[in-house]
Amino acid sequence: MLADLSLVGCYNMSTVPEKKRAQLLLESAKKNLRDMAFFGLTEYQRKTQFLFERTFRLRFIRPFMQYNSTRAAGVDLDNATVQHIEELNELDMELYDYARDLFQQRYQFTRQQERRQQRIRNHMQQSHQGLGLSVSLWPSHSQASSQSTLEEEEGERVVREDGQEGGRTEEAGARLPTEDYMNQIINRW
Repeated sequence: MLADLSLVGCYNMSTVPEKKRAQLLLESAKKNLRDMAFFGLTEYQRKTQFLFERTFRLRFIRPFMQYNSTRAAGVDLDNATVQHIEELNELDMELYDYARDLFQQRYQFTRQQERRQQRIRNHMQQSHQGLGLSVSLWPSHSQASSQSTLEEEEGERVVREDGQEGGRTEEAGARLPTEDYMNQIINRW
Protein backbone atom coordinates (compact mmCIF):
# COMPACT_ATOMS: atom_id res chain seq x y z
CA MET A 1 0.00 0.00 0.00
CA LEU A 2 3.00 2.34 0.33
CA ALA A 3 4.53 1.51 -3.05
CA ASP A 4 4.24 3.41 -6.32
CA LEU A 5 2.34 0.96 -8.54
CA SER A 6 3.10 2.96 -11.68
CA LEU A 7 6.66 1.58 -11.52
CA VAL A 8 5.35 -1.90 -12.34
CA GLY A 9 2.40 -1.16 -14.62
CA CYS A 10 -0.16 -0.79 -11.82
CA TYR A 11 -2.14 -4.02 -11.50
CA ASN A 12 -1.03 -5.46 -14.86
CA MET A 13 0.96 -8.46 -13.64
CA SER A 14 2.38 -9.27 -17.11
CA THR A 15 4.62 -6.19 -17.54
CA VAL A 16 7.33 -7.12 -15.02
CA PRO A 17 8.41 -10.58 -13.76
CA GLU A 18 7.03 -11.36 -10.29
CA LYS A 19 10.35 -11.34 -8.37
CA LYS A 20 11.50 -8.08 -9.97
CA ARG A 21 8.04 -6.58 -9.45
CA ALA A 22 8.11 -7.48 -5.77
CA GLN A 23 11.59 -5.97 -5.29
CA LEU A 24 10.62 -2.75 -7.14
CA LEU A 25 7.52 -2.38 -4.99
CA LEU A 26 9.48 -3.01 -1.79
CA GLU A 27 12.13 -0.42 -2.65
CA SER A 28 9.42 2.06 -3.65
CA ALA A 29 7.60 1.53 -0.34
CA LYS A 30 10.85 2.06 1.58
CA LYS A 31 11.53 5.29 -0.31
CA ASN A 32 8.00 6.56 0.29
CA LEU A 33 8.31 5.75 3.98
CA ARG A 34 11.62 7.65 4.20
CA ASP A 35 10.00 10.64 2.49
CA MET A 36 7.08 10.83 4.95
CA ALA A 37 7.39 13.59 7.51
CA PHE A 38 5.90 11.29 10.11
CA PHE A 39 4.74 7.74 10.62
CA GLY A 40 4.15 5.78 13.79
CA LEU A 41 4.12 2.18 14.94
CA THR A 42 1.30 0.71 16.99
CA GLU A 43 3.55 -1.15 19.40
CA TYR A 44 5.43 2.09 20.21
CA GLN A 45 2.52 4.36 21.13
CA ARG A 46 4.42 6.68 23.46
CA LYS A 47 7.33 7.11 21.05
CA THR A 48 4.83 7.64 18.23
CA GLN A 49 3.15 10.40 20.24
CA PHE A 50 6.54 11.97 21.02
CA LEU A 51 7.53 12.06 17.35
CA PHE A 52 4.12 13.33 16.23
CA GLU A 53 4.18 16.17 18.76
CA ARG A 54 7.72 17.18 17.83
CA THR A 55 7.17 16.85 14.07
CA PHE A 56 3.99 18.92 13.96
CA ARG A 57 4.59 21.05 17.09
CA LEU A 58 1.25 20.01 18.55
CA ARG A 59 0.37 18.55 21.91
CA PHE A 60 -2.16 15.85 22.70
CA ILE A 61 -4.35 16.37 25.75
CA ARG A 62 -3.42 12.96 27.19
CA PRO A 63 -0.55 10.55 26.72
CA PHE A 64 -1.21 7.63 24.40
CA MET A 65 -1.95 4.35 26.11
CA GLN A 66 0.18 1.33 25.27
CA TYR A 67 -1.69 -1.95 25.06
CA ASN A 68 0.63 -4.90 24.60
CA SER A 69 -1.86 -7.72 24.28
CA THR A 70 -4.10 -8.55 21.36
CA ARG A 71 -6.60 -11.24 20.53
CA ALA A 72 -4.18 -12.64 17.97
CA ALA A 73 -1.62 -13.24 20.71
CA GLY A 74 -3.92 -15.84 22.24
CA VAL A 75 -4.16 -17.92 19.05
CA ASP A 76 -2.02 -21.05 18.99
CA LEU A 77 -0.57 -21.94 15.60
CA ASP A 78 1.66 -24.84 14.71
CA ASN A 79 5.13 -24.10 13.34
CA ALA A 80 4.23 -25.12 9.78
CA THR A 81 1.37 -22.59 9.69
CA VAL A 82 3.54 -19.83 11.12
CA GLN A 83 6.25 -20.57 8.55
CA HIS A 84 3.69 -20.52 5.71
CA ILE A 85 2.32 -17.16 6.89
CA GLU A 86 5.84 -15.75 7.09
CA GLU A 87 6.64 -16.94 3.55
CA LEU A 88 3.47 -15.33 2.17
CA ASN A 89 4.25 -12.06 3.96
CA GLU A 90 8.01 -11.99 3.46
CA LEU A 91 8.08 -8.58 1.76
CA ASP A 92 5.71 -7.05 4.30
CA MET A 93 7.91 -8.35 7.10
CA GLU A 94 11.01 -6.90 5.44
CA LEU A 95 9.24 -3.55 5.04
CA TYR A 96 8.12 -3.65 8.68
CA ASP A 97 11.68 -4.33 9.87
CA TYR A 98 12.88 -1.41 7.77
CA ALA A 99 10.10 0.84 9.14
CA ARG A 100 10.90 -0.14 12.73
CA ASP A 101 14.60 0.68 12.23
CA LEU A 102 13.79 3.99 10.54
CA PHE A 103 11.30 4.84 13.30
CA GLN A 104 13.89 4.14 16.02
CA GLN A 105 16.49 6.26 14.19
CA ARG A 106 14.06 9.18 13.95
CA TYR A 107 13.13 8.81 17.59
CA GLN A 108 16.77 8.73 18.74
CA PHE A 109 17.70 11.70 16.54
CA THR A 110 14.78 13.77 17.84
CA ARG A 111 15.60 12.92 21.47
CA GLN A 112 19.27 13.89 20.94
CA GLN A 113 18.25 17.13 19.29
CA GLU A 114 15.89 17.94 22.15
CA ARG A 115 18.58 17.22 24.76
CA ARG A 116 21.04 19.43 22.88
CA GLN A 117 18.51 22.27 22.75
CA GLN A 118 17.85 21.88 26.48
CA ARG A 119 21.57 22.11 27.25
CA ILE A 120 21.81 25.32 25.20
CA ARG A 121 18.71 26.78 26.87
CA ASN A 122 20.18 25.95 30.29
CA HIS A 123 23.49 27.54 29.32
CA MET A 124 21.81 30.67 28.00
CA GLN A 125 19.58 30.96 31.07
CA GLN A 126 22.62 30.70 33.33
CA SER A 127 24.43 33.34 31.25
CA HIS A 128 21.46 35.71 31.39
CA GLN A 129 20.85 35.10 35.09
CA GLY A 130 24.39 36.24 35.73
CA LEU A 131 23.33 39.59 34.22
CA GLY A 132 20.30 39.80 36.51
CA LEU A 133 17.80 38.99 33.76
CA SER A 134 14.91 36.60 34.12
CA VAL A 135 14.96 34.52 30.95
CA SER A 136 12.34 32.13 29.72
CA LEU A 137 12.97 30.76 26.28
CA TRP A 138 10.24 28.91 24.41
CA PRO A 139 8.45 26.27 26.48
CA SER A 140 10.35 23.10 27.12
CA HIS A 141 8.94 19.86 25.71
CA SER A 142 8.85 18.37 29.17
CA GLN A 143 6.26 20.82 30.45
CA ALA A 144 2.92 19.24 31.12
CA SER A 145 1.00 21.76 29.06
CA SER A 146 -2.00 20.22 27.46
CA GLN A 147 -3.33 22.65 24.91
CA SER A 148 -1.81 25.11 22.51
CA THR A 149 -3.08 28.62 22.08
CA LEU A 150 -2.52 30.96 19.19
CA GLU A 151 -1.35 34.47 19.84
CA GLU A 152 -0.68 37.41 17.60
CA GLU A 153 2.78 38.89 18.06
CA GLU A 154 3.91 41.77 15.86
CA GLY A 155 1.65 40.63 13.02
CA GLU A 156 2.78 36.99 13.14
CA ARG A 157 0.79 33.98 14.33
CA VAL A 158 2.84 32.27 16.98
CA VAL A 159 1.93 28.91 18.53
CA ARG A 160 2.46 28.93 22.26
CA GLU A 161 2.37 25.56 23.97
CA ASP A 162 1.95 26.83 27.51
CA GLY A 163 -0.60 29.61 26.93
CA GLN A 164 1.80 32.25 28.26
CA GLU A 165 2.86 35.34 26.39
CA GLY A 166 6.35 34.83 25.06
CA GLY A 167 9.09 36.66 23.29
CA ARG A 168 10.16 39.08 26.04
CA THR A 169 11.71 38.73 29.44
CA GLU A 170 9.43 39.97 32.16
CA GLU A 171 12.01 41.98 34.09
CA ALA A 172 14.20 43.41 31.35
CA GLY A 173 11.74 43.69 28.45
CA ALA A 174 14.45 42.50 26.04
CA ARG A 175 13.74 40.30 23.02
CA LEU A 176 14.61 36.65 23.50
CA PRO A 177 16.41 34.67 20.81
CA THR A 178 14.09 33.23 18.21
CA GLU A 179 13.84 29.48 17.72
CA ASP A 180 15.55 29.87 14.30
CA TYR A 181 18.45 31.63 15.98
CA MET A 182 18.64 28.90 18.62
CA ASN A 183 18.63 26.22 15.92
CA GLN A 184 21.56 27.99 14.21
CA ILE A 185 23.48 27.88 17.48
CA ILE A 186 22.56 24.22 17.95
CA ASN A 187 23.73 23.34 14.44
CA ARG A 188 27.07 25.10 15.05
CA TRP A 189 27.49 23.37 18.41
